[in-house]
Amino acid sequence: MHRFAHRALLASILGLSLIGSACGSSGGGSPSGGSKGTITVAGFNFAESSIAANIYGGALKGAGYTVNYKLNLGSREVVEPALERGEIDLYPGYAATDLEFINKGKGEATPDAKATVDKLNTYLSSKNAKALDPAPAVDENSFAVTKGGKYGQHTKLSDLTSVAGEMTLGGPPECPNRPFCQAGLEKTYGLHFKAFKALDSGGPLTKSALDKGDIDIGLIFSSDSAYSSGKYVQLQDDKKLQNADNVTPIVGTKHVDGNAQSLLNQVSAKFTTSDLIAMNKRADVDKDDPDVIANDWLKSHGFKTG
Repeated sequence: MHRFAHRALLASILGLSLIGSACGSSGGGSPSGGSKGTITVAGFNFAESSIAANIYGGALKGAGYTVNYKLNLGSREVVEPALERGEIDLYPGYAATDLEFINKGKGEATPDAKATVDKLNTYLSSKNAKALDPAPAVDENSFAVTKGGKYGQHTKLSDLTSVAGEMTLGGPPECPNRPFCQAGLEKTYGLHFKAFKALDSGGPLTKSALDKGDIDIGLIFSSDSAYSSGKYVQLQDDKKLQNADNVTPIVGTKHVDGNAQSLLNQVSAKFTTSDLIAMNKRADVDKDDPDVIANDWLKSHGFKTG
């Protein structure tokens, strides 16, 4: 996978012990009448994944399914095999990263979300699993400038062609050699920056350096809650450097039937990056619980909740 630390692969040795003890593993019955079936929804060990898991699980519960949760289950090395073993039935994945995990880094992911999901399904079909429709919501490498700064009038990466030579880029130490960071910006956009400053992977060091003017452009992930502050302009990847890490429900087909899949696709169709930014702000800054955030989103988008 080509992502930096935001969704770094962690501690596969945790394995089965995490499955039994994962936080948030409480269940929830159907809102009324008999259940249409029981579906166990899992998530990775970060807040955005818990929010997305509660969105998809909440929609299923509202439609009459019994939903159990295994949130904060662990890294992809824990979550994806749990799906294969039938210990969970659904998790909100990220199309490109999941494909490159499943195919062991063959480089088959592309900037096209549908093509990436179609390729992912060629691997999942033999595992009694399926990647559903990708949501417009995407969490991938993105680059930002300050809205009130010298370059704040720019909206696309290609806008920087004539000014990159004046700019300092900030990002994780490995960025200069990474195909989806500085090396990719040079190859795809012809952006040759004046200097590079080694910081972190879209974290507080990068944001502080942007705020203080120590760098002119920095890597901040596309769904980061910092964009909700209005201080940063997320530059459009108009030449499609990044692969399609769209939020994508990945399901086991034994318990997630066609009706459930159709509902999940309806949810995904309304799920945007702007939604992710706003909801991540509620989790990161306002400290709201993921299930509350998810229920609010479902209600505001016309879905029943349990």
